Amino acid sequence: MVAVPPGRVTLSDRRTQRSWQVDVAPCRMAAFPVTQSWYARVTGERPSTSRGDRLPVEGVSWWDAVRFCNAWSVRDGLTPAYRLPAEGEHVEWDAAADGYRLPTEAEWEHACRAGTTGPRHGELDEIAWYRDNANGRIHDVGGKRPNAWGLYDMLGNVWNWCWDVYDAEVYGAYRVLRGGGWFDEHWSCRASVRRRSHPTFRLDDVGFRVVRSG
Repeated sequence: MVAVPPGRVTLSDRRTQRSWQVDVAPCRMAAFPVTQSWYARVTGERPSTSRGDRLPVEGVSWWDAVRFCNAWSVRDGLTPAYRLPAEGEHVEWDAAADGYRLPTEAEWEHACRAGTTGPRHGELDEIAWYRDNANGRIHDVGGKRPNAWGLYDMLGNVWNWCWDVYDAEVYGAYRVLRGGGWFDEHWSCRASVRRRSHPTFRLDDVGFRVVRSG
């Protein structure tokens, strides 16, 4: 886990032309997206379309991701961050818990930028797998240069599920995705780009990474 310092980030949405500032507390973030071997150790499952221990796990829903976070917390003797309902779709986040969780989109963008202010934290071909260099496939984590804080694959390879609801009034329960994927054009692989998907959907370019508070 990599220490992410506190800071302030400006989020923006192209659809609504809205921007807003968020203060971000310090946290610890996994240096890599969750891999297939890591996911299998915790859940006993290998849901991905492409197979490889060091490939990012994909084909996982937002619900799969929060369940993974709780299961890994229990394995490590930590307090799970999420209270999952026996029925229904409402998940509660216990902000006082010390277990693993998904990043908020503000935490994600702050961590992705690593103190930079441009659209990316480096030259895209050096830091990300995307349509122009991925040869039509997903790649092992850690194959490109990390950002200044030691975080790999923040852009490209797989989109990352975040905790946040995208826009409840317009899209209901849809959750935020960040980072771009291996099949995306360069314009999708930018620190500010927001995508959305239903929390039950499983896509072959969507994975996740985990954080801990404090």
